Amino acid sequence: MDIRITPKKLHGEVIVPPSKSVAHRMIIAAALASGRSTITNLFPSEDILATIDCMRALGAEISFESGTAVIEGIEKTPDKAVLDCRESGSTLRFLIPITCALNVRAEFLGRAKLPQRPITPFTDEFPKHGITFDFSKAESGCTLPCSTSGKLTAGRFEIKGDISSQFITGLMFALPLLDGDSEIVLTSPLQSKPYVDITIGVLRDFGCDILETENGYFIKGNQRLTPFSGAVEGDYSQSAFFYTANALGSDLRIGGLNENSSQGDKKIVEICENFAKSNGAPFEIDCSDIPDLVPILSVLACFCKRKSRITNVARLRIKECDRLAAMEECLNAVGGKVTSGADFLEIEGVSALKGGEINGHNDHRIPMAMAIAATRCENPLIIRGAECVRKSFPNFFDVYRSLDGEVEEI
Repeated sequence: MDIRITPKKLHGEVIVPPSKSVAHRMIIAAALASGRSTITNLFPSEDILATIDCMRALGAEISFESGTAVIEGIEKTPDKAVLDCRESGSTLRFLIPITCALNVRAEFLGRAKLPQRPITPFTDEFPKHGITFDFSKAESGCTLPCSTSGKLTAGRFEIKGDISSQFITGLMFALPLLDGDSEIVLTSPLQSKPYVDITIGVLRDFGCDILETENGYFIKGNQRLTPFSGAVEGDYSQSAFFYTANALGSDLRIGGLNENSSQGDKKIVEICENFAKSNGAPFEIDCSDIPDLVPILSVLACFCKRKSRITNVARLRIKECDRLAAMEECLNAVGGKVTSGADFLEIEGVSALKGGEINGHNDHRIPMAMAIAATRCENPLIIRGAECVRKSFPNFFDVYRSLDGEVEEI
C-alpha cells in the first residue's frame, strides 16, 4: 500500500492501543498456567496473532474475539510442533527456551528479516543444557528455519545483556518450569531493562517469582503458573507518535495509558514536555533502554534548535530493518539533516521538512514516524509500502484520518 499524506496538524482524541510487549507476555503466561485466564484489551496485530497461533500449536486452547482472549492453559504438550513466528522477534526468542523446557521438538519458521536476526545467546549456551539446534534447512547467514530437540536442564546460564532483552525474558518464562533452580548471569550490561521488568511483573501476576541478583537473576525451579485475568495496558511506544505530534504543533488528547506503568517508553512524555518547555532545545539521549523510541525521536530532533544526538542504539541495525540507516535515508530525503554512526544518530535541526517520497522499509515504526513528520512538511509526503504498520498497529492510518489527517491511497 502506497499512501500520500497532505501536511496538516492533527486534532482530536486518540486512545492508545494496548501494549504489544505486555500482550505477548500475558498470552504466553496464560498458556503456561494451569486453568483458564481471560485477557482483555488485546489488539490483533500481526505479532500478537503469531504468538497466539504458536501457543495453540503448543497445546493451549485460545479463543480470541472482539479484543478478548480466553486461554485454557496447556494440559499436554505435543511431541513435535511447527511454530511460525512470522516477523516477530519476541515470539521467536520467548518460545525457543519455552519449547526446550517443555521437551517439545520444535521447528521455528519466520519471514522477512526475522531469519537474519540473531539467536546466538541461545545457540552458545543451550547445548550445555541438553539442547541440540539444527539449521540444515536455513540459508547461509540465516538462523531460520531451525529446529530444537532435547529437554532443557536447570543451572547457570551466562547470557550477554546487550544484544536483546528478549533472550532474558525467554529464559524467565522457561526456567521456572525446570526441575532445579537456575540463575541467569549477565556477561555484559543489560540493555532495555524495562522490558525485563515488564516480564517479571507479568510472571508475578501469574504466581511466579523471579529474584534479581547483583549480576543477573535467580529463578527457583518447579514453579507452577496460576491463572490470571486482566486487561493489557496502553502502549507507550505507540503513544510516542501522538505525544510527538503534539510537541510539533498538533492538538491531541491522549488516553488509555497507565501512568504507573513500568514501560520504559513512558520516557516519551518527559522528553516531549522538555521539548515544549525549552522551546525546542537540542537533546542528547541514551536510548539503550528505549530503542523503540528512536525513529520518532529522530523526527522530533529535526525540529530542535541546533544538533541533537541519540546514542547507544547499535542494536537498531538488526531490527525489522536497519532503523538507523532507514531514518537517516527517510529524513534526509525530505529535507532533514541526519547522520548515522555505528551506534548513534546526529540530527541537525531544520525549520521545516519539504516533503517528497520515502520507503517504509517493511518496518512498522518507519511509516508511523514519518506520518508524524508529515505534519510539519511543506509539501505532501508519499510513503511506499505503508502496509507494514500491520505488524503492531494495523489501523494506524484509520486513526490518523480520524484525527483530521489527510491520507489517501495511491
